[in-house]
Amino acid sequence: MKLSEIKNELRRLNQIAFKLPNGELVPNHFHVTEVGKITKHFIDCGGTVRNETIVNFQLWNANDYDHRLHPEKLLNIIELSEKTLGIEDLEIEVEYQAETIGKFGLEFDGTNFLLTTKQTDCLAPDQCGVPAEKPKLQFSDIQTGNSCTPGSGCC
Repeated sequence: MKLSEIKNELRRLNQIAFKLPNGELVPNHFHVTEVGKITKHFIDCGGTVRNETIVNFQLWNANDYDHRLHPEKLLNIIELSEKTLGIEDLEIEVEYQAETIGKFGLEFDGTNFLLTTKQTDCLAPDQCGVPAEKPKLQFSDIQTGNSCTPGSGCC
């Protein structure tokens, strides 16, 4: 989800709810403690230099039950961040504390903002020799017998 998309949704909502990938809702007394612009300048395993820039929201589960974040307040925080930090219309990544800080993508289902799982990936599989897909074997292709020698198909 891009920054412009969350702003459009916030203008229509009466309340904000974030849903974790396991279906649980983030407690509704959460706070957005940061809205930032994060630039990552790195080199991948194939030697290519890369730059990525995202908007980062940090959600914090506060024990402050009296000051819940309303859509117009989050919209104001986002707009102030855009102006002050020069944030463009970028993809959003959300940080949320579980056992450790988790990083999530963001989608919207018409009611809730969905924290979506993110995966690591090799950015240069052609350089590293990573196969595109693991070969699938049929059990009928595996040789049987008591021997487990190299090339026998048992391992």
